[in-house]
Amino acid sequence: MHFSVEHADTKSNARAGLITTDHGMVETPMFIPVGTAGTVKAIHTRDLAEDIKAQIILGNTYHLYLRPGLNIIKSAGGLHKFINWGKPILTDSGGYQVYSLTSIRKLTEKGVNFQSHIDGSQHMFSPEKVIDIQRAIGADIIMAFDECTPYPCERDYAKKSMDITHRWLNRCFERFNKTSCPYNYSQSLFPIVQGSVYKDLRIISAEEISKHKAEGNAIGGLSVGEPHEIMYEMTDLVCHILPKDKPRYLMGVGTPVNILENIALGIDLFDCVIPTRNGRNGMLYTTRGIINMKNEKWKNDFSPIDEEGFSFVDKQYNKAYLRHLFTSSEMLAAMIASTHNLNFYLWLAGEARRQIKKGSFSSWKDKMIRQLGRRL
Repeated sequence: MHFSVEHADTKSNARAGLITTDHGMVETPMFIPVGTAGTVKAIHTRDLAEDIKAQIILGNTYHLYLRPGLNIIKSAGGLHKFINWGKPILTDSGGYQVYSLTSIRKLTEKGVNFQSHIDGSQHMFSPEKVIDIQRAIGADIIMAFDECTPYPCERDYAKKSMDITHRWLNRCFERFNKTSCPYNYSQSLFPIVQGSVYKDLRIISAEEISKHKAEGNAIGGLSVGEPHEIMYEMTDLVCHILPKDKPRYLMGVGTPVNILENIALGIDLFDCVIPTRNGRNGMLYTTRGIINMKNEKWKNDFSPIDEEGFSFVDKQYNKAYLRHLFTSSEMLAAMIASTHNLNFYLWLAGEARRQIKKGSFSSWKDKMIRQLGRRL
């Protein structure tokens, strides 16, 4: 994998870059649609590639490991072939899912024993096994195994968690360096900065992560309930430590406002379920603000979903019709809303890139943030 910074904003730490992988290029800043189980919910792969123009998607190690299972993915020739996606894929490590399974998992130095949420079967994730799983899945960018700390948590717990994440990271790199991708293309391993909301721990973790000289670095353990101001503070702190010539990936973030604020702090990659999950529940993001499509006020509104017309759904369907689909519980409602929201998120990241290159990012960002958080 190769990364180059093409333009840097003079009034913030935002930058426009280019990631090159064996499955294609990713222009940054970039939002990564979440395809948890090998599919972005309610979206056709064709539309994801041709209309939404996603350059990279995310697959979930935990979910793919449990279902359909590694034997099927390997028999298909890897996840790219299994889901018919020819562009880059990133997989997370399963650490966040382990974090969310607090009541049915046990964490030790060796790894994590957990119970499947599907059938109750027992499984074990170690750093070595997580690397092996992601090798078998075949993503272009894979993540080191970590523990994602909850918010709030005591400093002592956050430190112990960070320390074990660092020890697991050493084991991840040892396994990664001893193995290779079974599908004859390269994979890149990203370590993950932890440390909860404690400045000194975040500094220690970012410095430790940087020593590995990885091809890219991730920031985890944020957007787990902490105030947005703390998220920005931790991100800013870490971005000043992580190498400037490597991409920075902020995991699980976030709202359109979160994304713009973190781009300004130096983040290059984002992922989040918000656009599709909220879309399925009738919340749409537009250049003018947020729409609850189930509200009565849209019943007779035949205007486009967004005047900017990001995709065919904005040009083909109006607000009144989409509201009708939601109130009628039609599956098409989730498809239209998810497509619109992903188009908006990809447009937002792409427009941020264009504004960075023009030298007008900061003023544009401030104007957009005033609009994006409004409820319409």
